[in-house]
Amino acid sequence: MTIEAILIIILIGGVAGWLAGLIVKGYGYGIIGNIVVGIVGAFIAGFLFPFLGVSLGGGIIASIIHATIGAVILLLLIRLIKRA
Repeated sequence: MTIEAILIIILIGGVAGWLAGLIVKGYGYGIIGNIVVGIVGAFIAGFLFPFLGVSLGGGIIASIIHATIGAVILLLLIRLIKRA
């Protein structure tokens, strides 16, 4: 994996984590936490979307939307677990 690929993953993860924190009120974890939430969210969506037959296409915008949806799912699961 090249340095450029790693930087793109970090950038998309950061944007997706930040957007998910805005969508799910009260869940911001700082810059490092948002990057981690975005990257983990991308993996969640990467497993969930093909199972459901959903395709968003290619490109950086689709990747950000993809990771954001996964990050929102992750944050909702975290909220659910914290309440229990």
